[in-house]
Amino acid sequence: MKNIGALAVILAIIFFQSCGQKEDSCSLNSEILDQDLDVEILRLEKEFFEAKNAEDFEFLLEKYPEFTKNYLQADLYQSMDSLVADLVQIHQDSSMRVLNDSVQVEFADFSEVEEELENALKAIKYYFPQFEIPKVYTFVSGFNSDLVVTEDLIVIGLDYFLPASHSFQPDLPRYMADRYEKEYIVPMIVTAISSRFNQTDPKDNTLLAEMIYYGKAYHFTKAILPCTSDQFIIGYTPEQISESFANEEFIWAHFVENELLYETNPFEIRKYMGEAPFTDAISTVAPGRLGRWLGWNIVDDYVFNQEVSLPMLMANPDAEQIFRQSGYRPRPPA
Repeated sequence: MKNIGALAVILAIIFFQSCGQKEDSCSLNSEILDQDLDVEILRLEKEFFEAKNAEDFEFLLEKYPEFTKNYLQADLYQSMDSLVADLVQIHQDSSMRVLNDSVQVEFADFSEVEEELENALKAIKYYFPQFEIPKVYTFVSGFNSDLVVTEDLIVIGLDYFLPASHSFQPDLPRYMADRYEKEYIVPMIVTAISSRFNQTDPKDNTLLAEMIYYGKAYHFTKAILPCTSDQFIIGYTPEQISESFANEEFIWAHFVENELLYETNPFEIRKYMGEAPFTDAISTVAPGRLGRWLGWNIVDDYVFNQEVSLPMLMANPDAEQIFRQSGYRPRPPA
């Protein structure tokens, strides 16, 4: 790869400079909000922790078959009795009960998340009429599962979203754990849902294809949640977003000079797309997943310049076409 050393030195110096980021436009379409659609979030952890014996758990497993199958993964057990036995043991564990008590205090009022999620699902239904509203549950998994999103249900593992100051924390690197706050719940759900509309070319295994895939996912989430800060969509701090825009020309130069867009080596692709505290191929002060962020900018330019609707964007599997027709150029520092 060319000129990495010189570029890294430059970026290490100027990534500490600040710059204004792109403006967020916030408007909730009344036509979307006026749809006759109600979303109720069922707090399943309450029912499960109130269960006293095996018969109570058997009743709950039968009452919520989608949850039993998709979240508790009943098919992995030799019998329903073995699943029930595990649940009894887990929910009688003193640490689990303390964890649940903490969740009940922290999320006693869940109405704000419920309203945000309802509006988001309304927006998805508006743009994609074939979308069926899933059932929505919360649960306390003992940090076994943060979020499950299928066509039939959404399950939010609330223990993952306790504040960073709480004594109970998931076993995750700090740079990832910082994204498990209440404000991230709905954006994470919407981004997960975007995958069912995000058409791709399975034969295209280039870095560009992956950049465009994530760019479409983040654009989808922003379109559905126009009043949500980019911070909660991509998981960068406001400072990281500002600094990335301040250095967009240098980031793009790195991709171009090292001929990365058509790279197919998974190891090389991971350097720019995978979870990491920083993108060290560029700079140790550059945030991780910079390829995803860059892909988002390219997709935004494509939608703006080509006046493409959200359904048209998501249905387009041609990453090369999106890139070429985006007219993408990095913004010069302000």
